[in-house]
Amino acid sequence: MQTDDTIVAHATANGVGSIAIIRISGDRALEIAKKLTTRKEFTPRYATLTNIYNTQNELIDESIVLYFKAPFSFTAEDVVEVQCHGGYIVAQSILKTILSFGARLATAGEFSKRAFFNGRIDLSEAEAIAGLIEAKSEDAAKILARQMKGSLKEFIENVRDEIIHILAYSEVTIDYAEEDLPEDLVNQISSKLKELKKNLDNTLNASKTREGLMQGFRVAIVGKPNVGKSSLLNSLLNYNRAIVSDIAGTTRDTIEESVKIGSHLIRIVDTAGIREANDEIEKIGIQRSIEAIEDSDIVIALFDASRILDDEDKQILHLIETQTKDKHLIYIKNKIDLENKLVLDEVQFDLELNSKENVNALIDVLKNIMDTTNSTDEIMLISQRQISAVQNTITNIEEAFEPLQDQELEIFSFHLNEAVKEMASITRPFENDEMLDKMFGSFCLGK
Repeated sequence: MQTDDTIVAHATANGVGSIAIIRISGDRALEIAKKLTTRKEFTPRYATLTNIYNTQNELIDESIVLYFKAPFSFTAEDVVEVQCHGGYIVAQSILKTILSFGARLATAGEFSKRAFFNGRIDLSEAEAIAGLIEAKSEDAAKILARQMKGSLKEFIENVRDEIIHILAYSEVTIDYAEEDLPEDLVNQISSKLKELKKNLDNTLNASKTREGLMQGFRVAIVGKPNVGKSSLLNSLLNYNRAIVSDIAGTTRDTIEESVKIGSHLIRIVDTAGIREANDEIEKIGIQRSIEAIEDSDIVIALFDASRILDDEDKQILHLIETQTKDKHLIYIKNKIDLENKLVLDEVQFDLELNSKENVNALIDVLKNIMDTTNSTDEIMLISQRQISAVQNTITNIEEAFEPLQDQELEIFSFHLNEAVKEMASITRPFENDEMLDKMFGSFCLGK
């Protein structure tokens, strides 16, 4: 990627802190560092304690300056990092001075984009970097760290090489069209494609089931009005976030809060009580509750032990049956400190508790579900873009079987070439600049 401009941005968040880092990248990075410090030389990869001056040669700060000579830097360009004292004024003064020396403010993700175009990282590694910054669990961070070092890239290249190896048989035979492929060779190719498809299916399914690991698990608490959902939320958060009262319909909208359980950051949604409602506002709240269930990874179904089974309970059971496919379900009998009047033979309750008191048993169940969802040793697709590419690869492999059996080798080769393109798009899709701009634009400023 040839660029004539030099970019600069904060590499740390704005605000008060002990250290702030300002990153410069481009052909003029070293020249600007010399002007900023009035020094004549910097030794690459050595930390230099030096004064920082503004354009009027007035002292701004005493900082550490690091110079990374191209191509041995994150962007593969000359890079300078200024580590100054934290705080808005000092960092902004240094940034303003660098801009006056001819740098321009970087756009979101521009450092990573330059690293990509300069061959320093591929797209899968760039996505892993962005994901690592926002990782919602320790397990997710481990997977992303491995992908940042190229584990997904290696997997993609192996799959691509296997498809190309199979494609070679077809391409050679096309050149000698008067001869059919031997039957045993057709069977060998078919067997290899089936094994390849099986491996891709496994990776795709594992990635979908562990999506909550990357995005943060979403947990929905559902039940009829006044069953104790808000009390359960408050107990999990360990503070009174939701209003609790004996009046049915107190919670009229979904309430969302984050809490860390074990090594996972989860998003808990307290839904409005689900029932037939005449109030328009309550109806909207109930619809949002249904949507929250559809979007969740784990559903906690809460039933009141002190009340006999009624139509509202049956409505909850029907909703769970129709809306919770492929989700983890936890059935809880609540208010067990009161007289037990609930008879529900069709449900095997996972827990019995009083949501206003000790909920440690539920925390243990949630932790176990999230821990067993993950295996950090497996390859995992971490974005919808990667998932779509693998889905398209599988589709092309499936569509290649019939022309292979019919020995329509041009059609067979077409589908395998499309599969190669789809797999390659995960790591280096040069042809789609609009997609790259959109993806890198979602990165942090300064990354």
